Order: sequence, then structure tokens, then C-alpha cells
Amino acid sequence: MNYLMRLPLGIAILGVLTLGAVGCSTAPQAQFYQLQQVEPQPASRESNATVLLGPLKIADYLQRENLMQREADGSLSLSQQARWAGSLQDDIGQLLLRQISTQLGSSRISLYPDRIGMQAQAQVVLSISRLDSGVEQPAVLEAQWRLLDGKGALLNSRVLRLEEKHTGVINDQVRAQSALLGQLSKQLVQALQEALPPVAENKTPRKTTTAVKEKQAAKEQGERLSIPVVEPARELEVYRF
Repeated sequence: MNYLMRLPLGIAILGVLTLGAVGCSTAPQAQFYQLQQVEPQPASRESNATVLLGPLKIADYLQRENLMQREADGSLSLSQQARWAGSLQDDIGQLLLRQISTQLGSSRISLYPDRIGMQAQAQVVLSISRLDSGVEQPAVLEAQWRLLDGKGALLNSRVLRLEEKHTGVINDQVRAQSALLGQLSKQLVQALQEALPPVAENKTPRKTTTAVKEKQAAKEQGERLSIPVVEPARELEVYRF
């Protein structure tokens, strides 16, 4: 009798579990995103500048797996499907490192705290307090950077706010945020170029081209031809009377 009374309840629970399993199987899959590298203008010449990038700090609300969405009233919400493929802070650091290296023309760029084997001529300390966007809100970057010399003395500093429009879809929002970081890298490169000493000219003598060699050979030959030829003195004839 008790078994028969418990049967409808068991069937009901089984039905709920079945519906839950079906609902989970039809849930939309998460989409993963990374910041997009912006093609910067390469440096016109190589540089031997040594730069340490970091420490880099981002706001606490950005240290999440899900992308943040800025609403019309200024509030923030977590996207349920859009997620970062890894650490956003590490992604920002790698993007800025490549951008600065290309524009500065130097491969001697290190990301803090990895400074093994290098003596930095300059150091960039960066703090990002805002980097987000929304379906109807533009991408916004708010940050402060400080430029230090090799001994830690302050050379330059700036607080900035940048905006970039987008179409509203998540992929274009990520593109817009990447573009803002590209603009930031341009500012940093300009400050570094103004602070660092000029690139030393190569003192190694240039190789003589074939044309120059031929010209020098012709000149030497001409000099040899212009030298007067000394003829042996003829013996004077003596007449006896």
C-alpha cells in the first residue's frame, strides 16, 4: 500500500529530472574570445632600446571569465555566453608587448616580472581602471601610465580616457576594445621615443661597392699615368780636334 502511494511522487521526480536534462542539453554553448592584434606602423629603423613593461594592473571587475556588458544606465552585467579565452590581464600584457616592440623597432621588451638578463633603460607602469562596452554603449578605456627611467625616477605620466564605436555584436565589441589598447600603445611608444636616447649610429665602415672600387682603381691608374717618366741621360758626345 505504501509503495503504491509513493509511486506517483517518484514518477513526478523522474519527470522533473528528465525535463532538466533536456533543458541542459539545449542550452547555448559558450563562446570564447581573445583580444585582436591591431596591425601597427612598424618602426622606420631598428632600435636597441631596452624596456620593461609592467607592473600591469587591471580593475577587479575585469578579472572574470565572462565578458562584462555595460548597460544604458551605467550598470554592469555578466554575459552568459561570451567568455575570455584565458586571463584578460595576461592577454592585455601580450598585446601591448607586441605593439610596442613593433612600433619601437626593438625586440628587447620584457613583460614584468620577467626581467632576467636585462637592464631596462625605461619602465612603463600601467593601471587600467576601465575596459568594457555594451550592446548600445561604446568601448571605453580609462587608464593611467607612468614612465620611469632605469633608476626608477619619474619621466612622464598621463591619465587618459579613450572611446571606440562598434556595431553591438560581441565580436565587434572585442575588436573595439583591442583598438583602444592599440591607441594606448601608440602613446606609450611616443613617450618612450622622447625619453630614450637616440639610436646610436653604426660605426662600422660600410662595404665598398663595385662601382666605388672601379672608380678608385681608375683614379689610381690615372695617377700612375700622370707621373713623369724619367729617361736615362744620354752620354754626351765629345769631339776631338
